[in-house]
Amino acid sequence: MTPNLPEIVAEVSALFERYEQALIDKNVDVLDATFWNSPHTIRLANNEHGYGFDRIHAHRMARPPGPGTKEKRYRVDILTLGRDIATVNLVYKVRGKEMTGRQSQTWVRFPDVGWKVVSAHVSMIGEEPVL
Repeated sequence: MTPNLPEIVAEVSALFERYEQALIDKNVDVLDATFWNSPHTIRLANNEHGYGFDRIHAHRMARPPGPGTKEKRYRVDILTLGRDIATVNLVYKVRGKEMTGRQSQTWVRFPDVGWKVVSAHVSMIGEEPVL
């Protein structure tokens, strides 16, 4: 299993950026299309325990539009393993707070639906990151 094949990193990077823009735009169609439509999908965040696609979707519908919590990116790391598994980890400055946010996503390429996030986590800490 070869890590970080350039073409696979580029695919996942483009999908990640599309997802990030959809968060800002509150484009629920794109947000939903990014995640695996399954009861096994998980998204844990500061105000969300999204166990299953339906709960993740409901949270998105209730979320207000706007720029979100990300003010400035400190670091984005993409790791791909072969052609069908990837992780994306983002560390960022939380907008309007002296806090650091962390976001992680696990992506899987399915034969029938393509790349989907199967697990995601967002958390915040009250200190500057040491990167």
